[in-house]
Amino acid sequence: MDAYGIFMEHGLIRSISTGLSQKGVRDHNERLLLSLLQRNGPMPGSDLSRLAKLSLPTVSSILRRLEGEGILERGEPVRGKVGKPSIPMRLASDGVFSFGFKIGRRSADLVLIDLNGELREERQLTYPAPITEDILGFLADGVRKITEGMDPAQAARICGIGIAAPFEMWNRPDKSMDLSAAFAPWEGIDIRQEAQLRTGLPVSLLNDATAACQAEHTYGRGKEFRDYAYFFIGAFIGGGVVLNNSVFEGRQGNAGALGSLPSIGPQGESMQLVDMASIHQLELRLREVDLDPQQLWSKPESWHSLSRYVDPWLGQTAQELAKAALSACSVIDFEAILIDGAFPASVRDDLVNRVRRYVVTQDTRGLIQPRIESGSIGGKARAIGAATRPIGAQFMMQASIGMTI
Repeated sequence: MDAYGIFMEHGLIRSISTGLSQKGVRDHNERLLLSLLQRNGPMPGSDLSRLAKLSLPTVSSILRRLEGEGILERGEPVRGKVGKPSIPMRLASDGVFSFGFKIGRRSADLVLIDLNGELREERQLTYPAPITEDILGFLADGVRKITEGMDPAQAARICGIGIAAPFEMWNRPDKSMDLSAAFAPWEGIDIRQEAQLRTGLPVSLLNDATAACQAEHTYGRGKEFRDYAYFFIGAFIGGGVVLNNSVFEGRQGNAGALGSLPSIGPQGESMQLVDMASIHQLELRLREVDLDPQQLWSKPESWHSLSRYVDPWLGQTAQELAKAALSACSVIDFEAILIDGAFPASVRDDLVNRVRRYVVTQDTRGLIQPRIESGSIGGKARAIGAATRPIGAQFMMQASIGMTI
């Protein structure tokens, strides 16, 4: 039975379309309380009432309803010095599930997360070139197998798939690589439609670097800062922008295209950050010495065994990121710059420390120097961030600039 048949057999299409609620569309107050719990963690109704600026009876009524639907659950009572113990409410881990799928130029990742962002299942496919049929087949097969392995009651709470893909993936920066036959077909494919036909689930599509930023903002260190720029270094570097506690996607979903920041090549030629600070540069160096660059994606430990080549790449990347960070801050006085990527955490921390040192040497006249910090999600940030989109669309506030949760 195909994936669509599985969902039909268990009645999942009907459940998904109603957003796990009889009325289909959740009202503003429900979304607000769920968003507050996601952002701040478990808390009693009295605290939610104060933060949401809603009456306690209104909040209590909503909490009872969401608990009855299995979306919220009660935590352990907290006893104070006087009076009855307070009972914090929290997001129920089994309340909602969502798939996230990252399509990259070197690998594809499929994850299933729960309402608290915990990773329940994951699959990965690595490749030298992104062949459309292979990747879409991997998605359909992965969704089917993961769903078959779930309890039917849990499977009925899958709310959709979020897909993260590079903006105009066919318009790749690695012009020196003869991969046109693999990349060109993506230009004519409606990824959202193809994924929905193959899985039977509602599908959301977003930029891969924006998705990574969303993961950091929702489940990582993004909660520590109000305004920040985010760099994610994959095969090619990308970024995201957070303003007033909200990921800003822009008019066409391409805000935070930090990889397009201008740079200068070794011969003084005009280039972009993506040409100077991407893992692709390290791949090219490995090919020059007849080493397989695919090991960077399939064997994380190779980042340490290849230190002879990784170290100079880190030095160049850190220099470029230091300049890019200050360029971003010349437009918006970001509180922090967060850096993450598809490499081991130790490599990320080394890179961040180098960027901090280089920033100190830059001309910062007229600028407020930002904090340079490590991200915390890592290589699966794009897939996890993609998975937050269906949950956010159905259950959370659709944050906008000027809104604080």
